[in-house]
Amino acid sequence: MAARRTPALLEGCGIELEYAIVDRDSLNVLSLSDEVLRAAAGHYTNEYRNDRMGWSNEFVCHVIELKNNDPLPSLKGLATSFHQQIKEVHTLLRRMGGRLMPTGMHPWMDPRKEAKIWQHRYRQIYETYDRIFNCRRHGWANVQSMHVNLSFREDEEFGRLHAAIRLILPIIPALAASSPIVSGKVTGLHDTRLLYYSRNQQKVPSVMGRIIPEPVFTEAEYRKKILESMYRAIAPYDEEGILQHEWLNSRGAIPRYERKAMEIRVIDTQECPRANIAVAELIIAALRLLVAGQWGPYDVQKGWGISPLVSVFRKCIRGSDSAVIENTRYLRMLGFPESKAQAGEVWKHLLTEGNKGGYISRESMKILDMITEKGTLSRRILRAVGPDPSHSRLKGVYQRLCECLDANRPFIE
Repeated sequence: MAARRTPALLEGCGIELEYAIVDRDSLNVLSLSDEVLRAAAGHYTNEYRNDRMGWSNEFVCHVIELKNNDPLPSLKGLATSFHQQIKEVHTLLRRMGGRLMPTGMHPWMDPRKEAKIWQHRYRQIYETYDRIFNCRRHGWANVQSMHVNLSFREDEEFGRLHAAIRLILPIIPALAASSPIVSGKVTGLHDTRLLYYSRNQQKVPSVMGRIIPEPVFTEAEYRKKILESMYRAIAPYDEEGILQHEWLNSRGAIPRYERKAMEIRVIDTQECPRANIAVAELIIAALRLLVAGQWGPYDVQKGWGISPLVSVFRKCIRGSDSAVIENTRYLRMLGFPESKAQAGEVWKHLLTEGNKGGYISRESMKILDMITEKGTLSRRILRAVGPDPSHSRLKGVYQRLCECLDANRPFIE
């Protein structure tokens, strides 16, 4: 059999979607991912291959991940494939009194009391994380995200992709924020998941860095400056070397050299697969334009340090699409003609440019037009629940979000 060809730069894409498992009536979390995987595979397992799609466990047992198994040249039809997987998971969960819930965080879960860490194969990895970082808390036990994996081959492709991703990461919360409610309260942030995520490994800061990756553009330099430094820092807490692998890296985007892909990790789960795929299409379109040098050459893109990007990122975590960006140089780097703009306006501009390039499907355009008009999912959730919602109000809104997931339709408020 001929060896499978590694996709070139942006030729292959993989999507991973995480969902909370909740009680069908109360919407409280249910730790059933191991039982769902056992029901599907016939035995306890971390992975279940369902034709071209896959199901897998996550850190805690109330979260399950769905994904495409192999890199795809296009996202066409993938929203339908994910919806079919959701329906199959729901068939199994219905017998257990459960269902799936979307968004980036469960709105009232208490992780100290309710988190159950995975106890089957590879449990030593999760137990080691818990021993070092105390993982029964928000940022570990209450997070759901979409990961977008994008292909590259040699150093030149890695460098170009990494440079482009570093420029797009700061504004991703302004498109994808969906976690404004935690512990039953409005937090004042649109992407609360990313706030907790940014703090969850402070005991060993080099594991996370500043979320926005360092300006490193070759594999050898990346291994030396980031991975080896990270392994040295974790070693006193991990004498058996259980965590000393590239997946320990928790930056907002990380190279997975084992599969020649960059993994973007700062995207909150949306209300339905159609919305997730639309968000992914727009992010990928923006990256294609940057990689092509639409608004500035690669050498200029490489010149960005971390601090100005982190500054934009923090504003977008707080205000998502209403965050005001006043860094004119950054706006010019994305082709935006003004010296000041709300982040949502920048995404409208990128949507227009991506559509001109033929990178956005007609189906995704409908969803993206809605997002840019009515706001991120966080903004729509906040509009629905009000400033100081009761538990019953929260439950009603998140019930509607679950129904959006069931029907694969956007949440419009």
